[in-house]
Amino acid sequence: MVSPDVITDRSDPAVQRIADVTKHSRSVVRTVLIEDAEPLVECIRAGLEFIEVYGVETAPVPGEVLAACRQRDIPVRLVGAPIMNDLFKTDKKPKAFGIARVPRPWSFDELARTTGDIVVLDGVKIVGNIGAIVRTSFALGAGGIVLVDSDLTTIADRRLVRASRGYVFSLPIVLASRADAIDHFRRTGVPLIAFDTEGDLAVGDLRDADEQLGLLLGSEKTGTSSSFESIASHTVSIPINPAAESLNVSVCAGIALYERSHWNLVDRRRAPQPPQAPQPPRAPRPAAGRGAGRPSRPAFPGRRSR
Repeated sequence: MVSPDVITDRSDPAVQRIADVTKHSRSVVRTVLIEDAEPLVECIRAGLEFIEVYGVETAPVPGEVLAACRQRDIPVRLVGAPIMNDLFKTDKKPKAFGIARVPRPWSFDELARTTGDIVVLDGVKIVGNIGAIVRTSFALGAGGIVLVDSDLTTIADRRLVRASRGYVFSLPIVLASRADAIDHFRRTGVPLIAFDTEGDLAVGDLRDADEQLGLLLGSEKTGTSSSFESIASHTVSIPINPAAESLNVSVCAGIALYERSHWNLVDRRRAPQPPQAPQPPRAPRPAAGRGAGRPSRPAFPGRRSR
């Protein structure tokens, strides 16, 4: 097996490419840094287009990374230790990393073709929480995520890639305004379920809904916005110790998705690929009997009286 070339010349174009992508502030984000073996392998599986993958001269490139790169014909090189020190300075130095092109953003029309539940995060801004929800959503089969008022300008944000362990590219994630998100749920008829401490349903009741749902979660401080609540089909609460103030939003999402895993994991036929050419939108669902602008209410055969 031929050993990868070692980059020792600071004038190598790859050095500037890596330096550019590690900058904390970039006006235009066209490439993204993927760090460490697990995120690298996951992003390669997700179909991300890699320019090059790098290892460190002083440590072997993990075998699973090399195997994934060979399968996709992604070039692999090593970076000399002095150059690594210059590039990452005080940052944690990854043992393996890659530079990939940022895919085109997902659209609502593409999200409408998914079959799993849609997680809607309304005003959730802590990137660590968003990343944890992304990982859980992928693991438990959610169809996609809508981020509203997250302060993120791209899902290729380096913090989010780190927090999600690279899974941010493994399922559809749409950055949207609140108005556009509300319009999507009105248009598609997917019932929106809002999480609230005084919900009319218990979280266990979600098991009884035999259809795709939108799971709406707000920030721990402010909750969900009134404009979203006005179109919600139901509100759901998670029972907790009354002495506890609240649950972390990523924990709430995990509990909700676990209750819905029987629906979401029944048939995960494919891992979504980064969006390519636009496709026609899915036809809206029938909305007979619903109120003005409110999605149809899902049936909960086992619904408890409260």
